[in-house]
Amino acid sequence: MDTGTAQGKITTAFINDKNPLLDIIYQDLIASGVDVLFRSEDVEDGLSKLSALKQPLQVCIIDVDFESKKVLKQLHKLKSKYPNTKLIAHSDIDTEETISTLSSIGFDSYLLLGSDIYDFRRAIERA
Repeated sequence: MDTGTAQGKITTAFINDKNPLLDIIYQDLIASGVDVLFRSEDVEDGLSKLSALKQPLQVCIIDVDFESKKVLKQLHKLKSKYPNTKLIAHSDIDTEETISTLSSIGFDSYLLLGSDIYDFRRAIERA
């Protein structure tokens, strides 16, 4: 399975707060050749790292945690500052309200807890 484009590999980033399952997916994606430019533990740090990039980021995988009210505000900020970056959410919450909220922000894909490397690769390629 190729994760490249005509110009090269799809540039990807991870924003997750020490999720052991995403840690494994992250390592597997790197081992399979996915070009992960950075990893951060929260959206605010991710925004900082995005602003330092010399090339635009194509895909950002975010472990969505709705416990913090400021997360939604940060996600809106991320999408407004980087409208061309495709967002892939990862969460264990699959309520209609959650999916609707993420869709309204501009997320392109939603992967539930239990998704494997192949699910992530397909989501990256579709983005």
